[in-house]
Amino acid sequence: QVQLVESGGGLVQAGGSLRLSCVASGRTISRYPMGWFRQAPGKEREFVAGISVTGGSTSYADSVKGRFTISRDNAKNTVYVQMDSLKPEDTAVYYCAADRRFGTSSYVPRLLNEYDYWGQGTQVTVSS
Repeated sequence: QVQLVESGGGLVQAGGSLRLSCVASGRTISRYPMGWFRQAPGKEREFVAGISVTGGSTSYADSVKGRFTISRDNAKNTVYVQMDSLKPEDTAVYYCAADRRFGTSSYVPRLLNEYDYWGQGTQVTVSS
């Protein structure tokens, strides 16, 4: 079992930047693809960004491509997402997730049902 704890959320102005962190405990995440999802009130949880086991491959939702950057530090058991040029539409609760199932070292899952472990979420609010 893996426990995930997000941090770094808060209130920022449009055009600003924020860096979210996700620290894992219970076991190493070095063999797990990792991802970030977000959910706004009344809307479905949606994929934001994902990263392969070694960090060699990444995937992004079209809405954040070019603005967000996902990375990982397996030695620290941590995954990050750097969010730049934030927009009010980015306002949501952001969740960190881990996929424990088998895959190639370059695989990046994008679907909700591909992930097994979830953090509690951290609120990101972007004001205009």
